[in-house]
Amino acid sequence: MSPKKKLILIRGGGDLASGVAAVLHRAGFGVVICELPQPLMVRRKVAFAEAVWDQAMQVEEITAELATDAAECERLLQEGKIPVLVDPGAEIVKRLEFAAAVDGRMLKKAITDWDFPELPLIGIGPGFTAGTDCLAVIESNRGPNLAKIIWQGQAEANTKVPGIVHGYGLERVLYSPCEGVVKAFLKIGDSVKKGEKVAEVAGQAIFAPFDGVLRGLLREGISIKAHTKLGDVDPRPDPSLCFRISDKALSIGESVLEVIRILAETNSND
Repeated sequence: MSPKKKLILIRGGGDLASGVAAVLHRAGFGVVICELPQPLMVRRKVAFAEAVWDQAMQVEEITAELATDAAECERLLQEGKIPVLVDPGAEIVKRLEFAAAVDGRMLKKAITDWDFPELPLIGIGPGFTAGTDCLAVIESNRGPNLAKIIWQGQAEANTKVPGIVHGYGLERVLYSPCEGVVKAFLKIGDSVKKGEKVAEVAGQAIFAPFDGVLRGLLREGISIKAHTKLGDVDPRPDPSLCFRISDKALSIGESVLEVIRILAETNSND
């Protein structure tokens, strides 16, 4: 792959997409992330999209910074950083030359807003059909098929049930009881006790469902809708896990990397 073809676009900068970005960055690819103007992330300490709010974000050893245009993207790439753009429509495709794109937004519904069919697209999770609207799909459901590369067809349907951790599944996730503004009483990485107040939305309290560590929490001051995912409690008493990319995200990232390498080999043989 030539230097000009070593640039990868990633739509979304949440925890799974950030894991993909980290794998590609460590493999020597330049990565540009496109995000919304006000992205919502629960696992904020491992999400490069936080750069939209804070101008910069470090996940493990990798730094991402907010960029406003193609020139800033190129400067940050030269500095070994990951540029993050507020660019929901991925218009940066018209300004920089990419080898492939990855949709890691995890919308879990049919994706119809990809306007650059000439650029190979790799979809993560439900919402894509490999061979029709993207080159390949990467399975995102935990289980025996996690990170499987699908060249024809779709990923498994969204189960709406998180992975089981030490016997806890759906109860790990905290949801907003109503519409309103988030007020936090704890921060990510804090130990929590069952029944301890974690946050409030419009004055309605959200409590820890069991003893553990607060693995994720939306930013304080954000206005959200009722039943929005607000936080995540991990039963494992290890705060360091809150600041490390998950094994799931890394596995998906390795599969994305494999697809990109296959694509490069195919192009070199043409």
